[in-house]
Amino acid sequence: MKNSIPTRRLVTMALFAALLCISAYISIPLPLPGAPHITLLNFVIILIPLLFSASDSFLIVLVWMILGIVGLPVFIGGRAGIGYLLAPWGGYTLSYPFAVLLLPMLRGGVYNRMRYTAAAVAGVLFIDLFGMVWLMYMNHLDLMTAFMTGVVVFLPLDLIKAFAAAQIVPAFYHVIRMQRA
Repeated sequence: MKNSIPTRRLVTMALFAALLCISAYISIPLPLPGAPHITLLNFVIILIPLLFSASDSFLIVLVWMILGIVGLPVFIGGRAGIGYLLAPWGGYTLSYPFAVLLLPMLRGGVYNRMRYTAAAVAGVLFIDLFGMVWLMYMNHLDLMTAFMTGVVVFLPLDLIKAFAAAQIVPAFYHVIRMQRA
């Protein structure tokens, strides 16, 4: 009986799911009441679909989200549960499965620094705008207030993370010795 996912790839995917868990803990709180933290989570969320296929990326994020939904403290700040996702700042996390499906289509199949960087930037914009719309809806904010609190405060650092993630993809390929899916 043949495995549907080779063991090496499965272990690598599990390591990246664990990296998602860890990256949510590495955070800097914002000086806004009830605001989320700036974390390495977005960096890892952008890196995963630059390294893996859409289906593998989705599976990695799905495993991480299920761990959080069932109560393991893997979300930002050690939070967990469905309530975290349904809270005003939960839209950013809810955008991740969609973002990791979108990025592999945008980046193409062969590494190209410019294309991967553009895809990473598009991924960050998607996450921040999706999160902003959720925040606007959940808090009954006007567009400008939602944009200022949900995009402007995050975008500069998120763009740096996206740029960095796109640049280190070749090094990750070398380290994990994966074939492109």
